Amino acid sequence: MRIALYQPEIAGNVGAVMRLGACLGVPVDLIEPMGFAWDDKRVRRTAMDYIDHVEVVRHPNFRAFRTTAADRRLVLFTTKADRSPYDFAFQPDDILLFGRESAGVPVEVRDECDAAVRLPIRREVRSLNLASAATLGIGEALRQTGGLPA
Repeated sequence: MRIALYQPEIAGNVGAVMRLGACLGVPVDLIEPMGFAWDDKRVRRTAMDYIDHVEVVRHPNFRAFRTTAADRRLVLFTTKADRSPYDFAFQPDDILLFGRESAGVPVEVRDECDAAVRLPIRREVRSLNLASAATLGIGEALRQTGGLPA
């Protein structure tokens, strides 16, 4: 199982997802361009020393990412899906893809995904924070596949 972030814009969110990956033993793929400089201190501030305990792979663009992940199922988390991740059957080698904080993913990226799910939230609000969504998504996926740490 892996978490992939498509063109993330906020360093703090990336740091929080890296810390999540470290705690759960899940690698993190970062699909560039990102909305901040990689050496940004805010990433390290949020990830803290957990940054040394997570595998992070940076990809120059979506095509390069998809080439390296061609044999794995890509599950998009989006507000535009109808299916809940709680009614979806995850597989141990899935890659969970999360879009930009401001705009999600473009249609051409969505079309390349094998499945799309939407976290259930109240109608009065737009979306969860990226790191919060990743936490709920990977938690459910690992729970279903028996991949949560002991």
